[in-house]
Order: sequence, then structure tokens, then C-alpha cells
Amino acid sequence: MTPERLERINMMLDHRQPDLTVCMEGVHKSHNLAAVVRTADAIGVSDVHAIWKSEEMEVRGGSAAGSQNWIDVHNYSKTKDAIDQLKQQGMQVLVTNLSDTAVDFREIDYTKPTAIILGQEKFGASKTALELADQDIIIPMVGMVQSLNVSVACSVVLYEAQRQRQLAGMYNQANLIHERRQRTLFEGGHPIFAEACQRKGLPYPAIDDEGKIV
Repeated sequence: MTPERLERINMMLDHRQPDLTVCMEGVHKSHNLAAVVRTADAIGVSDVHAIWKSEEMEVRGGSAAGSQNWIDVHNYSKTKDAIDQLKQQGMQVLVTNLSDTAVDFREIDYTKPTAIILGQEKFGASKTALELADQDIIIPMVGMVQSLNVSVACSVVLYEAQRQRQLAGMYNQANLIHERRQRTLFEGGHPIFAEACQRKGLPYPAIDDEGKIV
């Protein structure tokens, strides 16, 4: 691992926001999947959650592979299981939905631990998601359409979350736990050795401050 690559990976890890996440519920179009994961990485999101109807739909590679190398994707088959997991982490769960109780997405305090549920492209969020979420949010629009593309909506909301967190100084301190940081440094800085460890079932070695394998 070169000093330049080590510096870039460390800078990325220093800005990660482990208590900000996105949960895709049934989003199935490959370009939307890729765009959501790519935006999450750009914002500093470290984990993305996804609920699928079948294993074939899981985010495993393809168009999202590049960004997924730096993000952990957690797959679920049931919406309730995903939301229960997010709430156990102390997150407020928001869902994009046009309803009488929905509030402007900019009124939310995103400095709190937050999970944003994105519904399926055609039908939106499920009844279960709407019942279990803490708050419906909307992106105000004054044109003829009532909704944005799901990946665009994700970007709009996440950049508002980033804006609030930057003002609060939350990007000025490293928040990832040591074990997660070490794993990312090894996989990102020494991918050939990481693949060998995975193939042989070996534990990862430690990485020192110079990016070298201990």
C-alpha cells in the first residue's frame, strides 16, 4: 500500500458516519441500486441495508461493486427484521412517503442516529415500513410529478443530512470502531492478501500506522 493510498483511505475512514444509513426496501433496478450505494459512499455512510424478495436480488456486485468495496451491505428478507435491527441501534427511522403526517425532509434533525427507508420504485414503501417508521418525510415539489426517482430522492435527503452534520462538526472526528477500521485498511490496502485470507478462512492480520501488515 502506497503512502498516498493509505492517506486517502484514512481520510475516507475519518469521515465515515456509522450512525447514518439508508435502507432500500425492494429497490430492484440495477442503476438505482448502484446510484444509492455510490451516493452513500460519497456522503460518508458506512453501512447500507437492503430488503429483498429473493436472494437473487441481493447487492453482491455488478454496477454497485466499486462503491460496495467500501460499504457493508446488510441483506434482509423481511422489512420488520431490518427496522427492528435499525431501532436496536438507536436510530430514528424515516420513510419517504406522501401522507398527511409527512414533514418536509429538511425539518428533521439528522445529527441524531438516522435510518432512511427508500421504497420500491413503482409502489413505494410497504405498509409494514409505514407502520414501523418513526416519521414520514416528503421532498416538496411544485411541478406536475409527485415523486422523484428513488436514487435522486436518496441523494437529496442524504446531502441535507451531510449539511447538518458538517455544521455540527460531526465530520471532524473519527467514529468508526477500531476493528472496522482495521478490516477496511487491510481489504482496501492489501486486496490480494485479503482475498487469500477469505479463501483459506484465515483471520486478518493487523495493519500498522504506515499501512503495513504486522
